[in-house]
Amino acid sequence: MMPVVHRPPSMLYIIPTPIGNLEDITLRALRILKEVDVILAEDTRTSKKLLNHYEINTPLRSHHAHNEHGTTPNLIVEMQAETTMALISDAGTPGISDPGFLLVRACVQAGMKVECLPGATAIIPALVVSGLPCGRFYFEGFLPHKKGRQTRLKYLATLDCTFALYESPHRIAKCLKQLAEHCGEERQAVVCRELTKLHEEVQRGTLPELSAYYEGRKVKGEIVVVVKGE
Repeated sequence: MMPVVHRPPSMLYIIPTPIGNLEDITLRALRILKEVDVILAEDTRTSKKLLNHYEINTPLRSHHAHNEHGTTPNLIVEMQAETTMALISDAGTPGISDPGFLLVRACVQAGMKVECLPGATAIIPALVVSGLPCGRFYFEGFLPHKKGRQTRLKYLATLDCTFALYESPHRIAKCLKQLAEHCGEERQAVVCRELTKLHEEVQRGTLPELSAYYEGRKVKGEIVVVVKGE
């Protein structure tokens, strides 16, 4: 018989969810998703697939980048009335290049407990599998599309530690070319695509070699670029 869990009132759980393989979720995460009163999801359609797979019937609500400014104050009021909630994103850990920061900050300011479970994220597996030094690293997230992009690229090129960033499939070749222009043609890098999924791909080489590999190629899926430091 499982022990009775007494949940504290005014509580927000941050729950990492699989970045591809549905088995990459902890037993504790599954238990909490079943116990909370409400699950806040970046995309309820995507999250429903995971919840249905594990037969989790907790009420689901939408909480994403386009509505979080409006929904956060009401969520705080609900949690203050002893509604326990869990926040999940489409994949990985909420708040890491995904919605979550605003709600966490509001909870902290309101004096409510926030607990983040350890779990899936694309950045750590990419760093480890890259074979590049990762005892110390810098995470950029997504580069700006236009304004400020060149400034960020120039900064990244000066780092003496491995750095990693996220990129979309249709911009990957351009991104690698720009990185080569700023970091130099000999800089080693690794592109990790679709980590944990059926068509997982890890490509290694210099930045120009990787740019050439992806140029004109139809690419799908989530991508992490890992670049050796200066």
